[in-house]
Amino acid sequence: MSGQFGRPLREIAADLQNGRLSAEALAEEAIDNHRRFDGPLQAYRTWDADRLRREAAAADLVSKANGLAGPLHGIPVSMKDLFGVPGYPTYAGTPKRLPESWERAGDLVRRLRAQSGLVTGKAHTVEFAFGALGTNRHFWGIPRNPWDAVQSRVPGGSSSGAGVSLLEGTALLAVGSDTGGSVRIPATLTGNAGIKTSTGRWATDGCVPLSPIMDTVGLLARSVDDLAFGFGALDPRLGDPYRFLADLERAEPSDFRVAVCENGVWDDCSPGVAEAARAAIDEFVAAGAKLVEIDMPEYTAGYAMHLKGSVVSGECDAFLNEHLPDWVATLDETVRLRIADGGGITAREWLQRKEELARLALAAADRLAGIDALIVPTAPVTPPTYDEVEDVEAHVRVNRQMFRNTCPVNMLGLCGLAVPAGLDAAGMPVGVTLVGRAMTEERLFAAAHAMERVIGRSADRLGRAPLGHD
Repeated sequence: MSGQFGRPLREIAADLQNGRLSAEALAEEAIDNHRRFDGPLQAYRTWDADRLRREAAAADLVSKANGLAGPLHGIPVSMKDLFGVPGYPTYAGTPKRLPESWERAGDLVRRLRAQSGLVTGKAHTVEFAFGALGTNRHFWGIPRNPWDAVQSRVPGGSSSGAGVSLLEGTALLAVGSDTGGSVRIPATLTGNAGIKTSTGRWATDGCVPLSPIMDTVGLLARSVDDLAFGFGALDPRLGDPYRFLADLERAEPSDFRVAVCENGVWDDCSPGVAEAARAAIDEFVAAGAKLVEIDMPEYTAGYAMHLKGSVVSGECDAFLNEHLPDWVATLDETVRLRIADGGGITAREWLQRKEELARLALAAADRLAGIDALIVPTAPVTPPTYDEVEDVEAHVRVNRQMFRNTCPVNMLGLCGLAVPAGLDAAGMPVGVTLVGRAMTEERLFAAAHAMERVIGRSADRLGRAPLGHD
């Protein structure tokens, strides 16, 4: 990428800090990129250039009067249209604006605002975040994957506009939510990095829920290095991204013990997916990382439980009928069918499945003891074209394939970090996810950062997306 949006986030933040760059100049570049690229890419449900200009001007006034408000001062950030942002409507991927109470800022948005970070707009989402492909039948303006200039392919979901906003050159970080893969899948399918935080690491208040026991908040960025900067700035336990990055850079590949498992995660991959993922792992190991093979039956069990009617479907069904009943009648059919699975679960079944998940989570944590990261292909299939998943039956089938390797991370209470790994046979991005025990994000970032230093950042390893910001 050219311009400011082609540079590492830490450098841009440093230039804002020392006065070599203004928030207004960065905002104007984002606005220009949106004018150039959003026509074909359609990253945003709500975009307000005038509001972005006002926020940037206010950030510059603050820096002149009192210095920077924080490390993300003046940094453009896109927000998934599930998160409340005062001044912006919240649709949650539906045709109708949600009640005003869903526009209040939660903890994450307040932390971003406290640092004078800029919200560029509300990025598209699958309706109520219930889908891994990124489709939304309610709108013509659905995001397009920038990696195919010929065919219109899905960008991954449910944070469907998040990764696209990064390649559009309108955001340097993208906020998403992840209940079964909704950060890691769109990050991977658009050639970006993404972090699914541990349950409870970041508060989910101010975000329209899908499943309170599975929902997590996460970030997407163009590289692991950028992602680490954003995480270090927003995480309540850290707060200093420069110190966090310095800590990460001290780690070498030989400091890490990583694992692979069979257990279905390598089965039925599209041509080139497994090959690109294994090549990245092999390079990391050749650089010194220690590789072991483990058995992880809980991974398969977690996915199987999801397929037979998960607690996620049940919780979403209950939430909609209690809090947003007027939105049920207009649900996209592909969303309605999957939520209906949960509507048929009895209270006894729901409690039994919660108990079974808790048992599986404990067993999975024990298996990962002494291992820094389990590495799996993030998305086993090439992003389909929109035409290929127009049929409801095809959509449901491919959707299940897409989140096969990501949803067990949520079901088992783990954290996961997606790293760009290469291109598949169709020329579409492939990623690997480093999976760690709950609350081990710092160690996961250290391993991912070391891996990125070995295999290269996305821009170097994958090249440039044909429809992306140049």
